[in-house]
Amino acid sequence: MSTTVLAVEGLTVYRDTYAAVQDVSFALEAGTDTAIVGPNGAGKSTLIQAILGVLPRRSGDVFLMGHALSPRGVLPGKVRQQIAYLPQNFLFDRRIPITVNELVALGWDTLGPQIPWANRQPRRLAVSRALAEVDALHLGPQPISRLSGGEMKRALLAYCLVRPRRLLILDEAPAGLDALGESEFYQLLYQLKQDQGWAILQISHDLDMVRKHCDRVLCLNRNLRCQGTPDYALAPDNLVAVYGSEFVRYRHQH
Repeated sequence: MSTTVLAVEGLTVYRDTYAAVQDVSFALEAGTDTAIVGPNGAGKSTLIQAILGVLPRRSGDVFLMGHALSPRGVLPGKVRQQIAYLPQNFLFDRRIPITVNELVALGWDTLGPQIPWANRQPRRLAVSRALAEVDALHLGPQPISRLSGGEMKRALLAYCLVRPRRLLILDEAPAGLDALGESEFYQLLYQLKQDQGWAILQISHDLDMVRKHCDRVLCLNRNLRCQGTPDYALAPDNLVAVYGSEFVRYRHQH
């Protein structure tokens, strides 16, 4: 039996006086990968931020693991811990002296800062296990300033794994990777979805990737123009509805 991890009902979000997202409804089941596609300015990031409680909603409801997101974006701590978010760009000052082990350990939030790192046995074991899951155990002692783009993405996925999660939200997370790095990232993501039973909600502009890896697609341009399997949602008529005829003609010619 499938389990609903996220349900969005009639969600409308304003930016100033503009309805950036209007009357959007959909649900995510455990163990599925859902992509949000649409043109620039379609409200994709706004939708994600409203689901995370970063942006207030004008109307509608968001339910995460069966718990309603409050109007102020508040969830019970036990629910919030089951959600992981990877942004498009992870910006940091490369002069900060932090290792990959310490970065991943930030996802383990039950121990106080008074306990020395070397004595935090459960935390150290969780960090090692998470890094091993993404084939990055060897990166643990390295400072994050030395990581390549692909290595940083693996470290951030390990951060998501250091505690059990049920929902992973990505805002164009492979941005900045070359073709090989992007392919490896999605292969790893697919394997983790299978192993961990994650529900994944991701923004993507790569329709070929969406066809290959995702289970469902939400076609968004302020409101949901269509949703369904990749074969259905990315059919030419539906792409015209969300992107316009010029976009579809361009893709066909190339």
